[in-house]
Amino acid sequence: MSLHYVIDGYNIINHPKFIPARSSHVSIQSALLDFILANKLTGSNKNKVTVVFDGYPAPITFREGGDISVVFSRRISADEKIKRMVEVSAGRSSIIVVTDDGEIKCAVRVLGARVQGIEEFVRSKVRPAGSASDKEQPKDLPSHIQMQRINEELRKLWLE
Repeated sequence: MSLHYVIDGYNIINHPKFIPARSSHVSIQSALLDFILANKLTGSNKNKVTVVFDGYPAPITFREGGDISVVFSRRISADEKIKRMVEVSAGRSSIIVVTDDGEIKCAVRVLGARVQGIEEFVRSKVRPAGSASDKEQPKDLPSHIQMQRINEELRKLWLE
């Protein structure tokens, strides 16, 4: 089953792990699209990718070779656009929303989509092996997604 990554564009652009290529001829939005493609952040080419930005479209060009849809939220916020996209989707369980925004995370989880923080989205594919952050975190700790699943199970057992 292929996945659908819905990426909170400006949320990742403003994250310290996002390092755009140095070019005065490319917009920051285009640099993000190139960054996603160059680092293969969404895994398989079969996975669908939608990057959501606030506002209205500007001319965006990026290198060929990727199937990335770009959506501008226009009159509503990108946060609201992402929530609505998940809400109207039939395959919510195959959607992974990439954001660090707590409100979006809660809303899309309730709708049945998965969430991935920006650090986790970028870290596993971009960071070189043996880097300092590899040494800082012990190997036996569960991943962020595993911790979320554990919390959900405990919540069901104790709070419902």
